[in-house]
Amino acid sequence: MNNTASLASRARPGTAHAAAASPAAAAVPAQPALVPAVARALTLLERIAQARTPLTLARLAADLGYPKSSVHGLCNTLLSFGYLRRQADGAFLIGARVMGLAEAFVSGTQVTDEFNALWQTAHGGAHDETIILSVLNGADVVYVAARPGRRPLGLAFNVGMRLPAHLAATGKAMLAYQPAGRLEQIFKSEPLARMSGKGPLTRAALKRELRATRERGYSIDDEGVREGVYCMGAPVFDATGQAVAGVGVCINKSMLGTDGGARHLQVVLGTARELTQRLGGAVPPAPPSDNVRQGGGA
Repeated sequence: MNNTASLASRARPGTAHAAAASPAAAAVPAQPALVPAVARALTLLERIAQARTPLTLARLAADLGYPKSSVHGLCNTLLSFGYLRRQADGAFLIGARVMGLAEAFVSGTQVTDEFNALWQTAHGGAHDETIILSVLNGADVVYVAARPGRRPLGLAFNVGMRLPAHLAATGKAMLAYQPAGRLEQIFKSEPLARMSGKGPLTRAALKRELRATRERGYSIDDEGVREGVYCMGAPVFDATGQAVAGVGVCINKSMLGTDGGARHLQVVLGTARELTQRLGGAVPPAPPSDNVRQGGGA
């Protein structure tokens, strides 16, 4: 919702002129000129994507503060290009055409190329569980690659799939290494969203969990995204020291085993370290090998 609110405020007529008229705004570098119709269309797309449920025209107009006639025209245009699809009851969902944009993004992402290259080497054979790679996009993670495992999970990770970053293991792995103040910019409102009744509800609770993530060296999602699914994630760093991606594995919680998932964790940590090395980044220190599930609430 943060990106949506930002786009929406910049898309409304008169906002930029009012800011430019104030003395304080004169010292701030001018924002690039936006095309209002394009900004409104993108804001609408983001609102539907973040909702993860079909939205009616009336709901979109109310959420975005646009006239119904404007929303109607935007939806029809996006529908005709395949970026939206309409249900029988008239509510709108994201259309299949956006997958082309996701694939184009993935193809230009260096970390994705390196991730895929890992599994072409002799030591990159199939793992029992699916290994996933994601990047941060606002308050969400976007899955950009996946290495299918030998054992089905019942939870599909498709390229372009989005999940709340504060719930997904890969998202928490990246959020734990964001600069000071970044969380307040990403998560401007509370309570934070939940998907399965678990997960942090406030920024303070999220910060405590991210502190534990840094101390362990890896993140945990204990049924925060889906009941019965346990995930672990680790950050990937680039040459500037930024956490640019997250590597994760998800396991049926009933199949963690007596080692608490330690074998799966080592695969995640090893993959993240090798990707970091390939990107010229600094390899984070190895965490303790025992107490794998310590502090594991999502």
